[in-house]
Amino acid sequence: MPGRSWFVAAGDKQEGPYSEDEFRDLIARGSVRADTYVWADGMQDWKYAGDIPGLLSTGVAPPAIPRPGASLPSANGDPSGGTFSINIGIWEMLGRALVFVIGFLLVIPAPWVAASFYGWIVSRIHVPQRGYLGFSGKPLDIWYVFVGLALMTYVGGASGIPYLSYLLFPVQAYLSWMTVRWLTANITSEGRPLQLSFDGSPWIYIGWYLLMAVSFISIIGWAWVVVYWMRWICANISGTHRAISFNATGLEVLWRTLVFSIGSVLIIPIPWVMSWYTRWYVSQFSASERLA
Repeated sequence: MPGRSWFVAAGDKQEGPYSEDEFRDLIARGSVRADTYVWADGMQDWKYAGDIPGLLSTGVAPPAIPRPGASLPSANGDPSGGTFSINIGIWEMLGRALVFVIGFLLVIPAPWVAASFYGWIVSRIHVPQRGYLGFSGKPLDIWYVFVGLALMTYVGGASGIPYLSYLLFPVQAYLSWMTVRWLTANITSEGRPLQLSFDGSPWIYIGWYLLMAVSFISIIGWAWVVVYWMRWICANISGTHRAISFNATGLEVLWRTLVFSIGSVLIIPIPWVMSWYTRWYVSQFSASERLA
């Protein structure tokens, strides 16, 4: 519809009207992204720009070449792919993270703080052509898993038994695998279960967990373990017609994690580096049409 006026949501404010040319310029400059709310004459409701077919496909330049290991886009131009994004406030992220840590240290509240934190994180994630996700997991679904993980923060040092923490490491890894299965199975969209499942073998997951611990000996090798571990997890998520990919490289994980660690040691930058790191990490996940 040529000549229509566009409006853009910027936080709690509405900006516009913009002419078609002005709006296209905003897209070209990156001011309007897939997770930006927009509205134009003739639209019934506000929508994310990425959810309007063809809006962000300006034809000005080709898309970026996929990194090795990333899923390829559809050959027929299907717009169903794209990177994830997350909408989080700096102080809300910090507050919820602190509640999560304190709840685990107190052990008994662990199932409630875990379900609340994971549910909040998932509900802030936006998936192209899907909108914001939801979460239906309840604190008592796998309460024993979270209590077990919380107790293990004390067992190794408090028991006085040499090497006990190392012996319990595979148990901790198995409980982590159960957590990933629970998270995946309880993801929803528009209030309906997505019927996703994580089908990765617990033994392979434990192997990745152990490899992650051993890789710290190499000082930097853990970053590449993170990348390939995440790609293995994504490859084992079923129940969706789109393939989930993790597109970061080991070098990107390495330097960003180092910046996050240094910021955390300095204490004051923690809210900003935590938010920055979380946004980047989520943006490394993408969904694209599965190749036959």
